[in-house]
Amino acid sequence: MIPDLTQYHWIVINSSAGKDSQAMLDYVVELTDKASVPRHRLVVAHADLGRVEWPGTRELAQEQAQHYGLTFIAIARPQGDLLDHIAKRGMFPSPSARYCTSDHKRGQIAKIFTRLADQSRMRGVRVCYILNCLGLRAQESPARAKRLPFGLNEMASNGRRVVHDWLPIHGWTVTQVWDRIRASGVRHHPAYDLGMPRLSCCFCIFSPRSALLLAAKHNPELLAQYVAVEQKIDHRFRKELSLAEVQDAVAKGEQPGAVKDWFM
Repeated sequence: MIPDLTQYHWIVINSSAGKDSQAMLDYVVELTDKASVPRHRLVVAHADLGRVEWPGTRELAQEQAQHYGLTFIAIARPQGDLLDHIAKRGMFPSPSARYCTSDHKRGQIAKIFTRLADQSRMRGVRVCYILNCLGLRAQESPARAKRLPFGLNEMASNGRRVVHDWLPIHGWTVTQVWDRIRASGVRHHPAYDLGMPRLSCCFCIFSPRSALLLAAKHNPELLAQYVAVEQKIDHRFRKELSLAEVQDAVAKGEQPGAVKDWFM
């Protein structure tokens, strides 16, 4: 289902610089061009997680936006990055407490909605309509498969703005995603070439041991910072696995092997 793209004052394309964001960006630009939506109404929004991401992530997100001539807005939690938050909170995120997503992604992107609605109001728009594009795919997890491809975002909407969430590539396979990226000619993140199937935080709480080993191999300084926080707060990265154990395994020469994708 493709919404009427012409009815929105702003089309916000969320980008993590990962493969799904990248494919979605190319697809949405194609659709908006066909609908004669001027590109100045498209904004690429990046929730900047700082040092916990793979190196070059923010820069790549901006590069991808600039390839299409789009406005790029990066935003980060002002109180510090995710690792700072973990240290202050005294515990790592978990499947039941995903503050990494709520506080560092959704909460920050909502500020961009406010900024855009304010710009529209200065131009005489009483109620601003925003289309929030997310690169979530059904194939990624059972939870994401249950997501509606289009709907009202009640939490982000208020008397001054109406925000609709749209999942343009919800039904795509990973093969379709990579086909789109290759056809676009736009650079993808080198972490994929190292064997990572997903570009999330380097040390994601959902990632399998093999992914953590691979990330640790290529990001030893960041791993050391994580381990220091883990020891300081006396809280394990996951109940069944600490990052200190990952660090020790890498030091002993354990190889990650093939990394399989994981559910989010």
